[in-house]
Amino acid sequence: MSELKLSGKSFEISKREVWDAFERVKANKGAPGVDGCSIEEFEKDLKNNLYKIWNRMSSGSYLPPPVRAVEIPKSHGGGIRILGVPTVSDRIAQTVVARRLEARVEPIFHPDSYGYRPGRSALHAVETCRRRCWKTDWVIDLDIQKFFDSVPWDLVVKAVEANTDLPWVVLYVKRWLQAPLRLPDGTLQQRDRGTPQGSAVSPVLANLFLHYAFDSWMARRFPGVTFERYVDDAVVHCVSEAQARLVVAAIACGCTPTRRRWCTARTGNVAARTSTRRSRSLGSRSSSAERGTGTGRSSAVSCPR
Repeated sequence: MSELKLSGKSFEISKREVWDAFERVKANKGAPGVDGCSIEEFEKDLKNNLYKIWNRMSSGSYLPPPVRAVEIPKSHGGGIRILGVPTVSDRIAQTVVARRLEARVEPIFHPDSYGYRPGRSALHAVETCRRRCWKTDWVIDLDIQKFFDSVPWDLVVKAVEANTDLPWVVLYVKRWLQAPLRLPDGTLQQRDRGTPQGSAVSPVLANLFLHYAFDSWMARRFPGVTFERYVDDAVVHCVSEAQARLVVAAIACGCTPTRRRWCTARTGNVAARTSTRRSRSLGSRSSSAERGTGTGRSSAVSCPR
């Protein structure tokens, strides 16, 4: 008889997984959530607290609490960014799911996806970008404004379902997507899209969505065009102005049903300049910008020589 049948639980989640998730959460530190419980306070009754998480997750009864919304000023002065801070217990539960999902999707991710991945960092992306800039004179700089606030739930769930056969992973992803935000004034904000930036499960969900919406699409549509993506920021390398304009136009119009859901509404203006540093904006002439739908960062990037 299996351990699952012996425990009488609906889902096979080991206590070791919950413990390992706690260890990761503790190492990452972080602020308390809506319940005000810090990691130090959580540890005062560690055994019982971890048991509650395991018991509820494995029985299918775990319900995530609201996520505490923290307003963070943007470094470039463009308003504020909402950071979602789950409770310590919820971060542990999310980490259990994130680790299971990461084990399945890491092997399929594009080699030029660098954000929130093991053994990869922004520095690796910059180094690759610099090396490729010696080979191509034109680049396209992309940014999706408010990506974490606007990513469509149905496509996130569809991507998760395509990469796991564990019903509890899908179940809890859906519940976390729907968890409300508790704003600084104490009110609850219900959401119908997005995944809070700052939660433990959001990075793998964001990467999985963009794997299909950008990485795989680029690989199919422009197999000879290289790029680096760090979550919702990307640099695309082109060999000529004509190629850069072609890629810009394709990104602006969407080109696939999956991309059309987000690209035409939230993809940022793009710009390119030659290695002589005489800039000529492509984004300002794209159909996206002409319609006023380019809402991301608008900045030119030169290729260093």
